[in-house]
Amino acid sequence: MKSFDIPDYYRSHIITPLKEFRRQRDKLKRDFTPTLLDFGPIRVYIARHFGFCYGVENAVEIAYKAIAENPGKRIFLLSEMIHNPDVNNDLQERGVRFVLDTKGKQLIPWADLHPNDVIIIPAFGTTLETQRQLASLGLDVEKYDTTCPFVEKVWNKAGQIGQKNYTVVVHGKPSHEETRATFSHSKEAAPTVVVKDMAQAKRLAKYITGELPSEKFYEEFAGQYSTNFDPIRDLQRIGVVNQTTMLASDTQGIADYLKQVMMLHYGLTVDEADSRFANTRDTLCYATNDNQDATYALLNYPVHPDGADPGRADFAIVAGGYNSSNTAHIVELCDEKLPTYFIESEQKILSDKLIRHFDERNKQEVVTENFLPEHRPVTVLLTCGASCPDAVVEGILLKLVSFFPNSLTVEEAMRNVVNA
Repeated sequence: MKSFDIPDYYRSHIITPLKEFRRQRDKLKRDFTPTLLDFGPIRVYIARHFGFCYGVENAVEIAYKAIAENPGKRIFLLSEMIHNPDVNNDLQERGVRFVLDTKGKQLIPWADLHPNDVIIIPAFGTTLETQRQLASLGLDVEKYDTTCPFVEKVWNKAGQIGQKNYTVVVHGKPSHEETRATFSHSKEAAPTVVVKDMAQAKRLAKYITGELPSEKFYEEFAGQYSTNFDPIRDLQRIGVVNQTTMLASDTQGIADYLKQVMMLHYGLTVDEADSRFANTRDTLCYATNDNQDATYALLNYPVHPDGADPGRADFAIVAGGYNSSNTAHIVELCDEKLPTYFIESEQKILSDKLIRHFDERNKQEVVTENFLPEHRPVTVLLTCGASCPDAVVEGILLKLVSFFPNSLTVEEAMRNVVNA
């Protein structure tokens, strides 16, 4: 696997070696069991896969390369590099300025950009319209394009099925940068519509079958369909692609559901299904899949020595940016099983009594009291999103352990892992 040149302060002298140890022991990535760091009074189960993925490391490497190669030049990021406050703040402190916010709102007018400026395209990619705007200003949009190759793979698949006269259904959050970019690229090749969840997929099905009048489609899916979209004409042959940070199980569920709808509506056998529904299974991101599968394994691992009751950890901590889609889905999985605290960094752990965390449902930070139980040992599940540095996870781990003065040292706990 390719190694990337990213700043050392994003790495960890605990988490990074632990990941490498697991990778060496399981090169085919078949073992999703978590890693236990047992400090005595506190036991921390760490997910098998988490943190910077290939696309994120590639983006971070290119962004810092752009800074190093262009001293004295104005450097602009089209929008947030990735959805992580530590990375974005560090880039801004080095003079990088954002042209757009995460919703696409203009922060710096196009007219303020000049041909000798440096522009960095974020990992989510961007729309064709924005690419053309930048090119018209004389900016080089290719030199520092950090678009994740797995996002580009989705774009390519959308183009391929579009050429075969399928309409593209994008499973994603309509306002997310990646979904906006995928929608832009897809609609160049095919009629395209975005569905945000299974509920919208089921509504779309009613237009496929004709249960709802096509006129209502335009109101219900406003802002989510391509120009000149005709639900009667364009929903006869479809294929599903996704925003790569969505829950893989949700995307697959939507694809399976819409495929079944097409088969029933047109009276098709399984062998005939491809005539109405394109096979797009290979667009799911490997890192998203691995992180989500590792989270399932973390939640279902027997955390007590006697193997009883697999879901009995005291709580989970998930680290990452609050606007990170893939992190929010990991929080969603954990929150279904046990108390879960979604935090950006160890600074949100205010004391051994108080933790400030993000309430995903109400989209605001809240403070929870007495989050550490009185009994011993305390058992914690720890993971993070794909845009979260290992150093952040280390900071959280050390902060938690610091509340237990009789704990084993990090070296002792890690030695027990290696010698297990």
